[in-house]
Amino acid sequence: MGKKRNRHDDDRVEDIYGQSAGAIGGLVIVLGILYAIKDKTGLPWPAAVLLTAGVLVALGYAAWRVKTEVVRRWARGPAEAQSKALAQESPPDATNGAETAAPVHPELTAALARTGAIAKDEVILLSDVQVEDLPGIGTRYTFLVPVGRTHEDVASRLGPIASMFNVTRLHLKLETSRETERQVKLLVLKEPPFSRLFDPPTREQIRAFDGIPVGHEVTGEFGGVPTFNGASMLVAGMTQTGKTTLVNGLITCLLIAYGDEFDTVLLDGKFVGLADFKKIALRYESSSDPAVLESILDYLISVVDKRYAEMEQAKTDRKPAPVFRWLTFIIDEAADFYAHNGSKESKELCATVEEKSRYVVAKGLECGVSVIMMTQRPDKDAIPVNVRAQFQYRICLYVDSEGAAKVALGDSYFTTMAPIKPQLLNPKIKGQAVLYAHGTSTLIRGFNFPEKFIWDVIDETIERRKERLNASPDTPLKQAIELMQSKELDFIATVDLAPFLGVTGSDSTDLGKKMKALLGVSPGRRKDVRGYKLTDLLAAAMSDS
Repeated sequence: MGKKRNRHDDDRVEDIYGQSAGAIGGLVIVLGILYAIKDKTGLPWPAAVLLTAGVLVALGYAAWRVKTEVVRRWARGPAEAQSKALAQESPPDATNGAETAAPVHPELTAALARTGAIAKDEVILLSDVQVEDLPGIGTRYTFLVPVGRTHEDVASRLGPIASMFNVTRLHLKLETSRETERQVKLLVLKEPPFSRLFDPPTREQIRAFDGIPVGHEVTGEFGGVPTFNGASMLVAGMTQTGKTTLVNGLITCLLIAYGDEFDTVLLDGKFVGLADFKKIALRYESSSDPAVLESILDYLISVVDKRYAEMEQAKTDRKPAPVFRWLTFIIDEAADFYAHNGSKESKELCATVEEKSRYVVAKGLECGVSVIMMTQRPDKDAIPVNVRAQFQYRICLYVDSEGAAKVALGDSYFTTMAPIKPQLLNPKIKGQAVLYAHGTSTLIRGFNFPEKFIWDVIDETIERRKERLNASPDTPLKQAIELMQSKELDFIATVDLAPFLGVTGSDSTDLGKKMKALLGVSPGRRKDVRGYKLTDLLAAAMSDS
């Protein structure tokens, strides 16, 4: 290594000597030329110097010009050949403005290019755009994005795109096509969503809807879900945002759409929120006590387990799967039932309620038992994670933070296609919400039916169920119900009902077992008296489970 380094140093010294000798030689030549010019022309020394410098500069420029021309001519042939080869391999795209005269849509091109939805050298062709004016609503653009782009490129940039249209994200509604990933339908509202109230739907419109309508979309069309049979829903939002009104409208639509084909169990944590539907419920409780929720869950678990046993037996016998009557459990102010007071007993009760809730929500989907929960506290501790993770449908009304929105709609909600931020909703517009179902977000406003309309629907349901009960076989259960209804009783002691049904016995325990076997209903207790509630008997009679 040392020898190589010494040799390199010697080369550098020799190079310096050579450059110095060349510089000296060049200087001598220049001085000679200057002397010759001065001698021939008789010019003074300053003029001779300027003349010589000008000549040298002119010669240098001429040499540079000749070299540049030679290089350009030498490179022209290969470059032209390469351009022709690329043209044959990739024909000019109609979206390249430099190679085509096809007109472009200036507004959409500018909005998408400046926000990064398409590249700056890409355009939206005018021939690929359809513009539809929706009177009183807004403008709908149906267009194709350039080849290589998809609707997801537009969906991910809806916020900045709204800014280009000088509106908010809530003014935009994006729809996609089942035929091509390139097609996008973008609705731009003329005014903030739901600035005017849409008329509630009629019975005929509800029955004609393909599914269950939940509310109006921003266009006035109905937004909803395909079915509630085999699905559950979480409804969250801050207080006074319209949750109860929205769910009351949903129950009304269910009664109209399904008629007498389903049953309800109601737990009214708000005490008056679901009271209108008390008369048609298999079971109605108004309480915020976790023990009451546990009692209802025990009833639902018995239904679920019985139905699973029937399905298992059908499999064993190689028979068709049984069809069960749909049952939905609706609970208002659900978060109150999972809050403990700090005592050991309260914590244990809440833990038990949590596990039973998870079981009902998860297992009930396969056997026709659905759950709809409402809460005004959409924080991470309001409803246990293992419970709310089971909900397929999510509705979130106005909340004050992104964290609360994630609790209601799911932790990964804001990574989905075209998410809508519930914290941007106008809290003054009651019932306005984000409906998230099957990976799609829809801005809706729940139906606000007049009270008389709801009451009429309830009365019609009651009459249908009376007819159904009257048409059922004459059983001890039916006899017990008719007895209580004729005497206008809502509770009857076991010892009073047993003789009417021909059941005798001196021991209360033995009497209770006989009555349970006869009616298929376990007796309850009121003021230390064991007996039967009319609602429990009706629930047993109306349910096919």
